Amino acid sequence: MPGGRLTQSERQQIALGLADGLAYAEIARQLDRPTSTVTREVMRNGGPTGYRADLAHRATEHRAHRRRQATAPREARTPGQTHGRDSEAVRQYEEVFTTLLMQQGLPKMMSRVLTCLFVTDEGSLTAAELVERLQVSPASISKSVAFLETQGLIRRVRDERRRERYLVDNDVWYQSMIAAAHSNAALAETARQGVNVLGPDTPAAVRLENIARFVDFVSESIFRAAEQARDILYTEPPQALDGQDEEKPE
Repeated sequence: MPGGRLTQSERQQIALGLADGLAYAEIARQLDRPTSTVTREVMRNGGPTGYRADLAHRATEHRAHRRRQATAPREARTPGQTHGRDSEAVRQYEEVFTTLLMQQGLPKMMSRVLTCLFVTDEGSLTAAELVERLQVSPASISKSVAFLETQGLIRRVRDERRRERYLVDNDVWYQSMIAAAHSNAALAETARQGVNVLGPDTPAAVRLENIARFVDFVSESIFRAAEQARDILYTEPPQALDGQDEEKPE
């Protein structure tokens, strides 16, 4: 019988078994694991209806890292400082943010890339910098940024050295919200097409019409809120004006 921690592959098998409605004991037999191992794994990671293999695996890695930190010699655990920040606190925050994005449906690698860009003061990084920071392959970064671009969550720019950089800024977030509103509007339009197909007086048509009205209302609210937010809520970090020195008191 295999021992040790569950692998990511085993967690994926657990997720598939739960989706198929299998009992814990049956899933355990397929994995050649004790039933108690599967039961504990599921219950500590969202339960039978909320279990996700990638999030469960990430949570386990995070717990293991914290245990290693707790048992490491104090001098080895002293975090480095950047801009007065606690490096370990920043790392833990990145874990929290990444996990949140994954819970909202974004794949793991894309969540890591987006979080990395969010917490970078510059708000932009090259592919090589992302590879170095996340310690992953260039192919993983290429796939992730391509996906994030299609979702309107990042944009590609060129710096003064003609290098491609991946950027998150106020306008990217605004464009992402507008894209979501357009997507909802398309859903409403498609739902209304079904009203004519199914007949305006049928229960199915009434359901679709209610969906369309609700989504229309929400989409219009998103459009208005995004425009207002862009105009009045955004703030810029303090920075010196190019080519100008601050006035010094005489």
